[in-house]
Amino acid sequence: MNMSVLTLQEYEFEKQFNENEAIQWMQENWKKSFLFSALYAAFVFGGRHLMNKRAKFELRKPLVLWSLTLAVFSIFGALRTGAYMVYILMTKGLKQSVCDQGFYNGPVSKFWAYAFVLSKAPELGDTIFIVLRKQKLIFLHWYHHITVLLYSWYSYKDMVAGGGWFMTMNYSVHAVMYSYYALRAAGFRVSRKFAMFITLSQITQMLMGCVINYLVFYWMQHDQCHSHFQNIFWSSLMYLSYLVLFCHFFFEAYIGKMRKTTKAE
Repeated sequence: MNMSVLTLQEYEFEKQFNENEAIQWMQENWKKSFLFSALYAAFVFGGRHLMNKRAKFELRKPLVLWSLTLAVFSIFGALRTGAYMVYILMTKGLKQSVCDQGFYNGPVSKFWAYAFVLSKAPELGDTIFIVLRKQKLIFLHWYHHITVLLYSWYSYKDMVAGGGWFMTMNYSVHAVMYSYYALRAAGFRVSRKFAMFITLSQITQMLMGCVINYLVFYWMQHDQCHSHFQNIFWSSLMYLSYLVLFCHFFFEAYIGKMRKTTKAE
């Protein structure tokens, strides 16, 4: 059995998935992501206000189940989309991996591409636990959730270039991140270096996102990539803002604290 058959061997649910119906639904309904974002923002700020004078909820068991579910989903997504992307890279090269629209309608990846964009709506539930447990809620958290939801739904409907890279990277980082959250919620002691690794992975993802956007823009000028300037503009702005915010978070959460500890000693 050759590599292509092994890599692109589909499960029955992947074969049965109708990507044309999915893309059509998203083209007709993608603007609902604005409604979800508005309701989410209302909950974030309204919920924090309501919780000010209330005792926090423990919610440890539900949080373990939530994080574990998203971890398993992300692991499968990373493995399946990663297999497709590795195959395209090895057989057709970097340009094809960036510009190929087959990620949206090809074997294996088509189901996971749609699952990815849909998952950005329920992932908003992360913040429910932060609000109800009265944990610190930073700007990066809710800004990231809203903008990823809006951009994912907006991009999927147009099947724009670069999606394979964006989704595979996000699946991979989330596979590690939600596994970490599940372990912490379950009471396991996890090294601080693990958290640092996750943040560095997120920073690397944002750097790669900027690079992929540049490649899409460059090859689009030569009619070799399917995208449009508006999409590249919003995507680049989004990734650059994430890069700045994650770098700032890394400095504040790790470098800054290390310096304070050193001075105290």
